[in-house]
Amino acid sequence: MINVVWFKRDLRIEDHRPLFNAAERGAVLPVYIVEPEYWRLEDSSARQWDFVRDCLSELQTALRARGSELFVLQMDAVDALDLIHARFGGVTLWSHEETGNAWTYARDKRVAAWTKGHQTPWNEITQTGVVRRLGSRNGWASHWDRVMAEPITPAPKRLSTPQCDLPTHIPNGRELGLASDPCPERQSGGRQVALRTLDSFLHVRGRNYRFEMSSPVTAFDASSRISPHLTWGTLSMREAAQATWRRLNELEPGPATKAWRNSLTSFSGRLHWHCHFIQKLEDDPAIEFANMHSAYDGLRPETGDPERLAAFMEGRTGYPFADACLRALDRHGWLNFRMRAMLMSFASYHLWLPWRESGLFLARRFVDYEPGIHWPQVQMQSGTTGMNTVRIYNPIKQSYDHDPQGVFIRRYVPELDRVPDAFVHEPWKWGERTSYPVPIVDHSAATKAARDAVYAIRKASRHSEETARVIAKHASRKSTPRRKPSKSADPLQLSLKF
Repeated sequence: MINVVWFKRDLRIEDHRPLFNAAERGAVLPVYIVEPEYWRLEDSSARQWDFVRDCLSELQTALRARGSELFVLQMDAVDALDLIHARFGGVTLWSHEETGNAWTYARDKRVAAWTKGHQTPWNEITQTGVVRRLGSRNGWASHWDRVMAEPITPAPKRLSTPQCDLPTHIPNGRELGLASDPCPERQSGGRQVALRTLDSFLHVRGRNYRFEMSSPVTAFDASSRISPHLTWGTLSMREAAQATWRRLNELEPGPATKAWRNSLTSFSGRLHWHCHFIQKLEDDPAIEFANMHSAYDGLRPETGDPERLAAFMEGRTGYPFADACLRALDRHGWLNFRMRAMLMSFASYHLWLPWRESGLFLARRFVDYEPGIHWPQVQMQSGTTGMNTVRIYNPIKQSYDHDPQGVFIRRYVPELDRVPDAFVHEPWKWGERTSYPVPIVDHSAATKAARDAVYAIRKASRHSEETARVIAKHASRKSTPRRKPSKSADPLQLSLKF
């Protein structure tokens, strides 16, 4: 019996329970399936594939060092299983559970039907704190803590893999037929980069994380930058959580370590928050397409103004700070959370674009696109959850607050290089002409119209009843304050030495 290990968003061999369990049971066939249809979706992009390709290359090297191989099948997942079944006969399938987009959810249902029809066991193992078929959110936070404190699963020392002629070539974007998507300052993928990135954050870069993560001037360095590695699984959530806890335990109490302790405590909460949002999509996959709160159906047009959408996508809305963020995202494939929220709010409230359109564009731009975080956040920042505060970010105020000298603006909007500091946030107030466009909408008028429209729905009689349903299903629960684990309880086995 061959144990097929299907790598998905878990491109590592450490803390990989499907691989470890399969190896204990006999011969292992490690497989990654490059699904052409998936990579042609509206929320997929070549920049994402380029990151994945980095990860696959290093994963292949790690498997070869253990006497195995990573077989790369470029086809539909069910077709890949048919091929493997024809070559080897009876198999057992191993993988991690995945909370992806609607396409991967439908694909997994087809795979489940295939395994049932072929009497093939499929062992799906959780890799985060997300719970399949969750009945209630009560106790979820404590469950997350318990799962994250479980021992790290070691990488198998040796793997037994049968000789076969399955392909091992990892295609590039051109070979997959993906549209050109240059991202010159994209983070590199791979396990070793992930470990170095986490280590530098926990010991060097993260001291002022709590205060510097909001501004794009400082966030590119002060944020952890492990999000793409969590998304594609070169680093497990358990490894990140335990490394953070261990670092906290190393810090002696006192004024000298206060900034570090505060920042890492905040970061630990963000790791919990990561899974909290993915759980929303796991519980309600329709969030990707439909308003979480049905009272907001019809709030915005089904198709947005094409000129406004184009201006948003190209970073030429006439609002310097928003455009700088959009252009930075184009170059890096990453943006700090507060700026992501501002961009989504700006698209939904100021430009009055349907959140699905702007959300798909941003999904393609993010190398760390995580559907379970992205779509609930898209709806939260668009005001369609019904249970969250309506937060209409003012792109001008955000500019003054987070880029007071215009450093970030000038780096990404060079058209404003010669504009004096006093006008760089609002160049339309400067007396001289520039090549930079005037604002595509009036901030005050757009804000008022959006607020009036949203609050008219919130005041309707049926709103509160539907809100109660959303809260019961998706809201976090009050629990005892989370504490860092004691040194004796910390089971960290992750080495961060290089």
